[in-house]
Amino acid sequence: MSVLKVEQNRHICQVIINRPSSHNAINFAVMDALEELLDEMEANTDIRCLIFTGEGDDSFISGGDLKEFHTIKTAEEAKPMAKRMLTILKRIEQLPCWTIAAINAPAYGGGCEIMLAFDFRIASEEATFGFTQGKFYLPPGWGGLTRLVEKVGRSTALQWLAEAKIVDTESALRHKLIDRTAPPDKLQEQALSWAKKMSKNDRPFIKNLKEGAMRTTKARWEAIDAELDTFAEFWESDLHEQRVEKFLQRKDN
Repeated sequence: MSVLKVEQNRHICQVIINRPSSHNAINFAVMDALEELLDEMEANTDIRCLIFTGEGDDSFISGGDLKEFHTIKTAEEAKPMAKRMLTILKRIEQLPCWTIAAINAPAYGGGCEIMLAFDFRIASEEATFGFTQGKFYLPPGWGGLTRLVEKVGRSTALQWLAEAKIVDTESALRHKLIDRTAPPDKLQEQALSWAKKMSKNDRPFIKNLKEGAMRTTKARWEAIDAELDTFAEFWESDLHEQRVEKFLQRKDN
C-alpha cells in the first residue's frame, strides 16, 4: 500500500497521506515518499497548485509516529530525523506553486507543524488542532514554533504550546491559524475550487509572488533552524522517554 496517493489533474496535484490505521502519522516511509513527491513537484512545471490532505475521517496528520521513532534515544540520533522533516517542510514552503493544506480531521503536534508550512489552510468544520508536543516534553522541532508565532502572534502561540491546547475551527479561524472552513463533505470540493481560482497564472508568476513575499526571511530561516537543536536536546531527556512510554502503553492496552 502506498503511503501517499497522488493524482494530477491538469495544473492541480492532489495528495493524500494514506496511513489511516496509524492516524496518518509521519514515519520514515512517508518521509521517503514526500521527498520523491517534492522532486517531482519541483521539476513539473505544469503543476500550479498542490492540495494535501489525510486519508479517512479520524486524522489529518497525528504528528510523528512515536512507535517507530521511539527507537531513537539520543539527541545525536534525533537530529537527523528532525532535520529531514524540517528540510521537507522548507521545500514545501518554497515550492514554485501554490500549496493548500485541506485539514480533513484532527491535526496534532507535528501535523500542525506540517500544515503551517503550506501557503493556505482550509479545514473541515469538525477538525481540531492540538499543540500537544508539551505532553511529551518536547518543543516543536520542525519549524512549528516560528511559523505558529507568525500566524497567531507570540502570546497566543506560547499559551497554546504551554497548555498543550486543543483548538476548534472557530478559534483557529478567529486567530488566523486557518484561512477557511468547509462542511466535512464539501472540504475537498471547496479546496479544489479554490485551487482552480489560484491556478490561472503560470509557475514563473507564482514563483515571483512567493519569493517576493519572503525577501526579508534570513533571520526567519535562522530561527527555524535553531528549533532543531532544542528539539534534539529535549528528545533525549528522561522525561520525554517516560511520557512516550506511558502513551504507548496506554495505546496498547
